[in-house]
Amino acid sequence: MDPWELPPPVLRRALVSAGWSDDELARARRAGDLSRVRRGAYVDGHLPPAVTDRYRLLVRATVAGLRRDAVVSHESAAVLHGLPTWGLRLGQVHVTRRPPASSDVTRTLRCHVARLADDEVVVLGGLPVTDLARTALDLARCLPFEVAVVLLDDVLARRPAGRDELSERLARMVGTRGSRRAARAVSFADGRSESVGESRSRVLLHRLGVPPSALQHRVHTPEGLLLGRADFAWEAERVLGEFDGRVKYGRLLEPGQEPGDVVFAEKRREDAMRAEDWGVVRWTWHDLDRDAVLAERIGRALRARRRRGA
Repeated sequence: MDPWELPPPVLRRALVSAGWSDDELARARRAGDLSRVRRGAYVDGHLPPAVTDRYRLLVRATVAGLRRDAVVSHESAAVLHGLPTWGLRLGQVHVTRRPPASSDVTRTLRCHVARLADDEVVVLGGLPVTDLARTALDLARCLPFEVAVVLLDDVLARRPAGRDELSERLARMVGTRGSRRAARAVSFADGRSESVGESRSRVLLHRLGVPPSALQHRVHTPEGLLLGRADFAWEAERVLGEFDGRVKYGRLLEPGQEPGDVVFAEKRREDAMRAEDWGVVRWTWHDLDRDAVLAERIGRALRARRRRGA
């Protein structure tokens, strides 16, 4: 669902001002005519099934209930921008106020205090929100490296020339808490990663000491015919790596195709690349949590190819 097509939440105080009683609100909730987004905020009908859509409603309802102006930021801004939510904590709504405000934390709200330049704030769906670069950097300063890379890869995929902007924004943050952590993630980020799984794979491969030499590597026949593109490549050993996520197959579906057709086409593509003397290693989401297994699988393939070339 388009995030801005979600029904807007309405506050209890507005309903009471319009003449609703608490008994009427309770009956409307029991009948399914109203659903509670949070305490004191409702939406017509049922809550949407998607977690991110429910969270967007929570953000809108929370901001509508604030007594003082604030800018949606951090995890909340990431969701509104449509950034990947892997590794994000969506229990609280995050906002930022400029000094001399004071920070505040409740069960559902976390208020940060920080300087915000005018060019770091945009309006999304009527809400003031930290822009894409500031949102990613704020999170990169406080979240684990792997999560930060996932977010920054997505930003760079959307904006291939965005690294200069990120570097300029980082210069503004020098000396602030987490700025060195964010700089490390920005240095590692690469917009050629096309999914959360590929970003996580890249972090893991470097941690395991087997970083690929190329991303989105194109494989051609000696005559120049393009056989396909692999997520990762170790060119010296002629080994290709593929993160095998289910979402990937859905993304490759052509009109009228079934998932099985895509799997078969992928098999033919892999066979064609193997015929050109490329080895292929595949891994899945499950393997990303089994460092030793993936390290052995890739290491074995690389050692075998090196022995062949000796």
